[in-house]
Amino acid sequence: MSKVKAAVFASGTGSNFQALLETDNLQCEIALLVCDNPHAAVIDKASAYKIPVFAFNPKSFSSKAAFEERIVERLQKAGISWIFLAGYMRLVGPTLLEAFNNKMINIHPSLLPEFPGKDAIGQAYHSGVRKTGVTIHYVDEGMDTGPIIAQESIEVLNEDTERSLKEKIQQVEHQLYPKVINQLLQQSEGLI
Repeated sequence: MSKVKAAVFASGTGSNFQALLETDNLQCEIALLVCDNPHAAVIDKASAYKIPVFAFNPKSFSSKAAFEERIVERLQKAGISWIFLAGYMRLVGPTLLEAFNNKMINIHPSLLPEFPGKDAIGQAYHSGVRKTGVTIHYVDEGMDTGPIIAQESIEVLNEDTERSLKEKIQQVEHQLYPKVINQLLQQSEGLI
């Protein structure tokens, strides 16, 4: 039986993308990287793993619907069944949401609903909270508002810096995302 094909959407360095690629028992094939920043470091990581890339500049399109239609075409052509957002810094619109209803998840570096959006780690660190973490959730039309699938908390220690907190969060992300993805894929295949 062939593996389910998935696409990862990313905009930056791609640490979660790389972690997924390096997961030995991932129950899907990462068959495409979608990137809204043609100069992002994640593209080099995809090339190193021979993963096809669809990189685009949103400003080259007349509307969000126009670039999302192009993305959906590429996803369908590649036989993609699932989308995993991993540092994709753009709200997903109705065109993509309708095409991949309940087949699109995101990882976010906070315990949602606290600290949605950009710089969640910095927001948490500077707010003085004693606990933050990682959330994996289904994607909806809002900013990190979709139904939560899993969360894991991290204690913020007095000696933590923003950088050390980011490193702790990334360690959890790199373990939790593949685990949750595998569970979702098994559930969708009726295996558990």
